[in-house]
Amino acid sequence: MTWQQALTDYKIYLQLERGMAANTIAAYRRDLEKFIEWIDQQESGYDPKTIKHDGLILFIHHLAATVSPRSQARAISSLKGLFNYLMLEDYREDDPMELIQSPRLGRKLPDTLSTQEIDQLIAAIDRSTAHGERNRVILETLYSCGLRVSELINLKISDLVFPDGFIKVTGKGDKQRFVPIGASTIKIMDDYLNQVRVHLPIQPQHTDTVFLNRRGTGLTRAMIFTIVKDLKRTAGIKKKVSPHTFRHSFATHLLENGADLRSIQLMLGHESITTTEIYVHMDRAYLHEMLQKHHPRNTFE
Repeated sequence: MTWQQALTDYKIYLQLERGMAANTIAAYRRDLEKFIEWIDQQESGYDPKTIKHDGLILFIHHLAATVSPRSQARAISSLKGLFNYLMLEDYREDDPMELIQSPRLGRKLPDTLSTQEIDQLIAAIDRSTAHGERNRVILETLYSCGLRVSELINLKISDLVFPDGFIKVTGKGDKQRFVPIGASTIKIMDDYLNQVRVHLPIQPQHTDTVFLNRRGTGLTRAMIFTIVKDLKRTAGIKKKVSPHTFRHSFATHLLENGADLRSIQLMLGHESITTTEIYVHMDRAYLHEMLQKHHPRNTFE
């Protein structure tokens, strides 16, 4: 078995048996291709069935000298997954990654925007053009519903359940959830659909896609990142801003205004509450306020 054969089989396994999202599989593939490229340069004769712990340790040392701890941890995770698969399929009897530990990572708190900064970004949109109106709806939807970029670009008109105040979102692993959408966002999205989108030359395969480019086809992830990057520059905001920043801001502002973690978890589509709990660490002042307000020993006559 060659490394390329192992990678191809592993990708099929992740897709068909594990049901992983295309973006997750692509991330694993990139990490493993870098490993295979390094292996080829060594001319060591290592193959997936015979490589030992010592050979992998050399690669880990190479990673430690060239990439960040976070990138190291991701690459190690990808390798662990590959060798677990090889053992599952009886290509190997042992796990050469068993004793290899990922570097310790500090918990990185996500960047957020204030409500004023979100207003600045939306105000920076040139709404005299059709794509400007579309971009306004994109930003409002990212912030109002806490969507991932992939969820936004794949949103369908048939997913909009406006009478009930919800949209149906297809998230990681094709798992679906219903996310509430506010009345103001419904109004501007409805205006976009009925006053802007209807005038586009919509391509047959995108008749149900909400957000379209001027050629009538769906937007890409790169397009959404470019839209946000350009608006950030126009608005004069200095902090790092990406489409995901709106999702973090959505969760943080809900928490600050009294929403419970379980509700936020369901809206974000997190499988585990521990993923959502990172937002509890966002604002120490908020946590102190909650203690003062709700702990029975902090009430005074």
